[in-house]
Amino acid sequence: MRNQLINRVLLGLLISLGMSFQLQANENKTIRAYVGYVAGSSTDIAARIVGQALGEELKQNVIVENRGGAAGNIAADATAKSTGDGSTILVAQNGLAISVALNNNLPFNGTKDLIPIAGFAATPHILVVGANSPYKNVADIIAAAKKEPGKLTYASSGIGNSDHMAGEMFGVLSGTSSIHVPYKGGAPASTDTIGGQIDYYFAGMPVGLAQYKGGKMRALAVTSKERFSGAPEVPTMLEAGVKDYEITLWQGIFMPAGTPVEIQKKISEATLKVLSQQSVKDSFTKAGIQMAPLNQDDFKKLFLSDINRWKDIAKKSNIKLN
Repeated sequence: MRNQLINRVLLGLLISLGMSFQLQANENKTIRAYVGYVAGSSTDIAARIVGQALGEELKQNVIVENRGGAAGNIAADATAKSTGDGSTILVAQNGLAISVALNNNLPFNGTKDLIPIAGFAATPHILVVGANSPYKNVADIIAAAKKEPGKLTYASSGIGNSDHMAGEMFGVLSGTSSIHVPYKGGAPASTDTIGGQIDYYFAGMPVGLAQYKGGKMRALAVTSKERFSGAPEVPTMLEAGVKDYEITLWQGIFMPAGTPVEIQKKISEATLKVLSQQSVKDSFTKAGIQMAPLNQDDFKKLFLSDINRWKDIAKKSNIKLN
């Protein structure tokens, strides 16, 4: 009996040491941060700000890798199929919740294969048109869309992304019909909006705000309930007369299922710590990103509630992604 007790103690010590060695080994690994959108997109900009600060905090290299396409699901799938050893994270936005809610043919299970770790932003979209567009306000777009249904076009960074759904909600709530033109990211969508090939675009704030401030776009409204601090002169969609319109682009970090709790906790706590740094706050403000730190439990609640929200919206508006 005494020998069995000793063996159990030794086994426990070995397991504990093994986990300690594993965590120490993981601390030396490069962290690959997958982003499901092209360089220069809203989520890419946010990922690079957080990734750099996170790397400095963890004393590890954090490399942002863009895997654009399929509404961010290529990157999500790559993360879901990665080894849960702490070397892979996914920087995603609410397009992931939308895909999980509306797409039954995803190659991964969004609520089982990916673990929410920490949230860091919740930013409104900004409705923009080219600087030379004939549309001066939201009412102009609604009038034109009602006069010639199905003629106007609106861009998105991909089917099922938050900016796509912002456009869908606009059509439902304004009683209009426009043609959706998906791109592989916010940057190319903005380029064609500036050039006049696209009539309007619910751009991610980091992309749309910069183009608006640079004089290449005209901003007509923001999609939050309150005006955006970085552009207080731009009205909300509610103020522009579109009743019940509100949507924000949240962003956060996920890791693959099977990642040890200790590693999850380390990344979550490190993320929240860097979000408190003034340099990161300043970078967010400059980029037009509205910081919204969420710990792991609260971010998980947001993710699951958003999935349910989009299921309800899709049911009411008959939106399908597959």
